[in-house]
Parts: sequence; structure tokens; C-alpha cells
Amino acid sequence: MTDATDDAAPGELPPFAELVLDLTERIPPGRVMTYGDVAEYLGQGGPRQVGRVMALYGGAVPWWRVIRADGRLLPGHEHRALAHYGEEGTPLRDLADPPRVDLRSARWDGRPVGD
Repeated sequence: MTDATDDAAPGELPPFAELVLDLTERIPPGRVMTYGDVAEYLGQGGPRQVGRVMALYGGAVPWWRVIRADGRLLPGHEHRALAHYGEEGTPLRDLADPPRVDLRSARWDGRPVGD
């Protein structure tokens, strides 16, 4: 099982955490991946492990681009996430209350945009 807190030298990120954060930085503005999408793309871990990485180390990357599978915003960070989504033009579901990301339009599959 991959763990976000696997052995790493002091001051270094665990290897799985580096993979998750690198992928998060590559998600284009206005697009998202779910926690499960990230794990599947990387071929290791699962949604919970990705969530743990984001909780521990995700503050320096565009964390709002990695979301829950139902499109709901991260509890306690909704206003900050909505501001980022507005700036980036991330599609939201019409009439959703509370707001949700429109996964059909916003989901990124890891391929370069335009391919």
C-alpha cells in the first residue's frame, strides 16, 4: 500500500507525494482531476492516499484542481476554491447548491490540452 508518509529523508517528500504534487501542477487551469483519477493515472495508491498527500503537502500546488468524485468543493475551502474556479473559468454545475464542479466539462485525462 502506498502511503503519503512513507519513508523519506528529513526535509524530502515521500516519492508518492512527489508524484501526486507533480501531476497536480500539470493539470491545466480550468480543468480538474478527482482523487481517484490521480491515483489511476499514477498507477498506484488510491483516492484516500492522494487526499492525504494533498492534505499534508498540497498547499504549494493548485490544490483546487484535485477534487472529490462528486464534484463537491473541499469543505472549509469552498470560497477560496470558487475564487480560483472563477479566475480559471472552471465549469460549474448550473443550479447546484452548494456549488459543484461540472466533471463532464472540467475533467482532465492527463493528455496535453488540444490532443
